[in-house]
Amino acid sequence: MDANEIVEKIRHTESPLKRQLLMVALITNLLNEKGKDGPIIIGGCALSYYSREVYFTADIDLAYADREALDDVLKSIGFNKRGRYWINEDLKIAVEAPASVLADEEAPIEIVEFGEGLQCRIIGIEDLIIDRLNACKYWKSEIDCEMAELLVRRYTKELDWLYLERKATRPENNTVSELLELKRKVEK
Repeated sequence: MDANEIVEKIRHTESPLKRQLLMVALITNLLNEKGKDGPIIIGGCALSYYSREVYFTADIDLAYADREALDDVLKSIGFNKRGRYWINEDLKIAVEAPASVLADEEAPIEIVEFGEGLQCRIIGIEDLIIDRLNACKYWKSEIDCEMAELLVRRYTKELDWLYLERKATRPENNTVSELLELKRKVEK
């Protein structure tokens, strides 16, 4: 499937989340053609995926180190830079790359397959929970507190609790007490 066919598929896809994931799959495909790895979806788009669209965001946040390659790909498929965002007016999709890499090399990644060689990568659920706990604790973001709880409730049996606790204990996070309290609350 070439880039134009994928763009048409995006254009005719109703689900906003699926449109976003397909766009990242296209970006990944185009980067792979240049011999580069694809980006990793982080932030609100990742939260939308794991919450099954309970939460939705209008933009796609990506972690990607090679900004020049990413910029070239985005330009090639009709995106224009506006401030920190890349906007495709035609498809009504916005992309931002606020992080160059994930904080951890061993961070788990979720791969979403679309068939025909199309796929995208999403930050692992455990790292997303830590991210939401940080926003809850340090930014006093009530929605992030709620989303951390929703994710822990929904995925509690599948979570790698050792990884979560190890990550929450790190000085840059320091959210282990919040994580353990959330775990106790969910297990009641």
